[in-house]
Amino acid sequence: MIYVVDGQRIVVDPDQLLLFWAGVSHQLVAVEDLGSIEPELCNIYLPLDIFLFMPHIPDLQVALLTGGMVQFPAELCTVGQFRRWYADYRTNDPERLDVVKMELNALFRRVSLGPLPFLKNPWRDAPAKAGLPTPHVRHVVDMVRHVLENLHEPLKNEDVTKVTGLHTNYALSLFSRTMLLPLKQFIIRMRLLRARGMLLESDAAIATIAVESGFGSASQFYAHFSAAYGVSPMQLRQSIEAQKEISATTR
Repeated sequence: MIYVVDGQRIVVDPDQLLLFWAGVSHQLVAVEDLGSIEPELCNIYLPLDIFLFMPHIPDLQVALLTGGMVQFPAELCTVGQFRRWYADYRTNDPERLDVVKMELNALFRRVSLGPLPFLKNPWRDAPAKAGLPTPHVRHVVDMVRHVLENLHEPLKNEDVTKVTGLHTNYALSLFSRTMLLPLKQFIIRMRLLRARGMLLESDAAIATIAVESGFGSASQFYAHFSAAYGVSPMQLRQSIEAQKEISATTR
């Protein structure tokens, strides 16, 4: 399978489990012919707060929330395991659902025992930090949730950190230690991801996208977007339209 993830082309080999945060702009653009074998794709959607509350995997949590993609060794997760998880999920039995979450956590812990096998590196290749206690991670989860739910609004540090009940400076320190980037940079990155997704998936005016992504002005949006992606929002949209025309012509 060939994905385009945050503007980067990613090739996923058969029989692989790929773990990434769906908040990062991603698009499946092609599936190569496997001959007589009919391809199967299984998606597991794990709520962000459940993933961030899982213990003993801080490096993996930080890596995904900063844009990394981890490809698990094939022997760690078989097709049979996927089918069991699906069957357990379909029962809607709380006990079985809890077992699925525990097994996923065990899988994530196992892959975290060694260097994470990145298919796409995180945005910032910073040294790993020691994991924080669970209550501290929950404060970071609260801040992340508040940011994602209010991206279209002006967000000051104080607005975000107050959801923790902690002193602003202490909460900002927890966020930076966990996410490996300051809160303000995280907010800008999330706004850019939303804006890029809207450019890819909608025909909304660029000025509208700038506002709905939380940028104070179109000029501010253009400056941040061009610095992050190397092209302007208009150039990206034009390249998307050109690709659609080529695709329609070759069909």
